[in-house]
Amino acid sequence: MRNAPTRRRVLAALGATGAAGLAGCAGGSTSTADSQGGGEDGDTDGNGAGDSPTAQPQLPPPVGGDPEADVTLAVYEDFACPHCQAYNATGYPELAEALVDPGRVRYEHRDLPIPVLDPESFEAANAARAAQDRHGDEAFWTYADALFSNQDALGSETPGLYATLAADLGYEGEPVRADAVDQVYADTVASDRQHGVDAGIEGTPGFVVDGEVVTSGFGDATVETVRAAVEERL
Repeated sequence: MRNAPTRRRVLAALGATGAAGLAGCAGGSTSTADSQGGGEDGDTDGNGAGDSPTAQPQLPPPVGGDPEADVTLAVYEDFACPHCQAYNATGYPELAEALVDPGRVRYEHRDLPIPVLDPESFEAANAARAAQDRHGDEAFWTYADALFSNQDALGSETPGLYATLAADLGYEGEPVRADAVDQVYADTVASDRQHGVDAGIEGTPGFVVDGEVVTSGFGDATVETVRAAVEERL
């Protein structure tokens, strides 16, 4: 199995979110897993579109780094969480250089909508999974970057934004928009979220190394803390 493509973040300028101490979007183990949002059809039974005829099988997590690495670093995120955006802009590049790009870890994205926005936290996760399902992991990472870059537009420009971002990246936009609104991958998102809750994540972004929560939230010491946990296992 070949290595997954390198992720290089190109995000909009951010403020000082999480610059002093640790900050995160509250949730995880402090909230219930039955807060799943519904699509435009009004489905709010706790599974989004998971019970609809169009629901898809659960997808595996998108993987970066070396899929066969001995250590797995899973990061649980909400696409509407500003602390996740801050991590992707200023924290991930350091982890990528030290751990992901050299193939020292298996790096997994996991969905954990708090939700910061409802239904957008769920819709955005479904949009990114639609890109993954239709075009592969590389497309997921690229689309996820675009979502974080355009986080301020979630709510005000959705659901059209989901199609626009896909089209800008060279993918067919309408299927991604439809899958996002219908929450076709609700089962995948809900499963990820429940794993995070069960693991004890208290906020996003949440960092889990080989099944053990290392830290929840993002601040000055996050990258160092995560690197230390990985190095210990390596």
